Amino acid sequence: MAISFNNAVAAYQKIARQDALPGLSGAKPNGDGGFADALRQATEGVIDTLYEGERQTLQAALGTADLTDVVTAVNKAELTLRTVVTLRDRVIQAYQEILRMPI
Repeated sequence: MAISFNNAVAAYQKIARQDALPGLSGAKPNGDGGFADALRQATEGVIDTLYEGERQTLQAALGTADLTDVVTAVNKAELTLRTVVTLRDRVIQAYQEILRMPI
């Protein structure tokens, strides 16, 4: 399915008019400082970094962004995504090793 450049720009403009990505806004639960809270905060940090890369890309598509800021934000988002994927792979690997342990 081919998407025209104009349709892509229109979609980015629609997102730019929104205050936040759909499904990511709302009240934050109060954490007790445990593992779940730390994981939630880390996840929110990842989402913020990826969203900033998306926002800078949108600004570049609209022609209102500094190229250095765009490249920096996109590189941070890429590094963050690679880190998350590596962590996910390690967690899955550890889980599989636990499953192989004799009882």
